[in-house]
Amino acid sequence: MVAMGRRGTGVNGPMGRAACCAALLLASCRAPDPVKIVTIGDIETHWAVDNSQVDTQYIAPVVRFTLTNIGPEPQGSIDVTATFRRKGETATWGGDYRQVSTRREPLGAGQGKPLVLKSDTRYYSNGPTEGMFAHKDFKDATVEVFVRVGRSRWTRFGEMIDVERRIGARSVQDTLLTPSPSVPGVR
Repeated sequence: MVAMGRRGTGVNGPMGRAACCAALLLASCRAPDPVKIVTIGDIETHWAVDNSQVDTQYIAPVVRFTLTNIGPEPQGSIDVTATFRRKGETATWGGDYRQVSTRREPLGAGQGKPLVLKSDTRYYSNGPTEGMFAHKDFKDATVEVFVRVGRSRWTRFGEMIDVERRIGARSVQDTLLTPSPSVPGVR
């Protein structure tokens, strides 16, 4: 006696082929791994004077860095966020977000983009900005940087970074302190 089976079952049947095609499609739709696609370098932190008014000075923590596409192809969807916390606290104190690239303006392979993210929360005082660091209520801040590529999850890059107790970017301060070359005939 010959065993009888149902037609269309197994891998060779129509349902089996459909299941294989669906499995292949799902495997090809995996979310990218941001760590394998981008790097973050040239990280610098500082405090920025922010929208100061006549009698009130504001400072906000800032993180600056360069995000580079190390992948083999242009990336059309990269987002970055920074989470700022005051030292000794677990609650988020402030944050910032940037859309780095879009499908219309992708970040090319090997291309880097400088970014500046500033907290939306800040300290204020009626005195000079430099005096804020010495105020009894001042707490230093830390920042964490997260990146998302396409449909990936937000991925933390590096560890928590201390925000330096310094007003303004180091690169700007270095430029201001470097004497400019003299031009003959100009005084």
